[in-house]
Amino acid sequence: MDGIAGKRVFVSAAAAGIGRVIADRFKQAGARVHVCDVDDAALAQLPGRAARLSGTRADVADPAQMEAVFQATADELGGLDVLVNNAGISGPTANAESIDPEDWQRTIEVNLNGAFYCARLAIPMLKASGGGSIVNIASTAGLHGYPLRTPYAASKWALIGLTKTLAMELGPSGIRVNAVCPGSVEGSRIDGVFAAKAAARGVSTEEIRAAFRQKSSLRTLIAADDIAETVLFLCSDNGARISGQALAVDGHTETMRM
Repeated sequence: MDGIAGKRVFVSAAAAGIGRVIADRFKQAGARVHVCDVDDAALAQLPGRAARLSGTRADVADPAQMEAVFQATADELGGLDVLVNNAGISGPTANAESIDPEDWQRTIEVNLNGAFYCARLAIPMLKASGGGSIVNIASTAGLHGYPLRTPYAASKWALIGLTKTLAMELGPSGIRVNAVCPGSVEGSRIDGVFAAKAAARGVSTEEIRAAFRQKSSLRTLIAADDIAETVLFLCSDNGARISGQALAVDGHTETMRM
């Protein structure tokens, strides 16, 4: 990708999972990357992964912790060119009337509030750099209804609204803002979602996995690399005229109903 080398990048929840793949892909392209995560064991592995990669332990749902993280990012990188809001949790799997309000609140705090806390701290740094890019990792659940996953879907719809509004606010400052909406991404997290849905519906996990494949026109789940490459494209010179978009990377979801 053109224009990634030398960029200063912050990725939330990037010591493991999809965030780790995104952070590593930026690093491979020549960027300097700082991450945060709540996984102490994964953070401890950062020094051995490569140069140009550092991290801070923090929960994105805590504004005070994020203040400290962005100070560490400024100290480590000397500025910021790219923010990737990757942090998110699956939330509960249940009918709306059965969801505990605390589970609802936690899902919103991480998936939506965390993105806002990061954005409000990153924006002055991006403006000081003369422009840049914000990418919010949303979901196809933010483009459709999603039975049994009300908090998750609500948070991702809201994240797309945040994306489009920030694109309008920040465009005059040369900051483009986009959302990437993954389908079901292979890995331990979606395995947990499949297991929870299987339990809620009284069917096997493999039946759920097969049904998720069937709702994609390409009959496939998504790889974390697919998401990382899309994020890099949006933040590169190749994506310099793209802003305010919610880009699905999902093999084309035909329906979210299961």
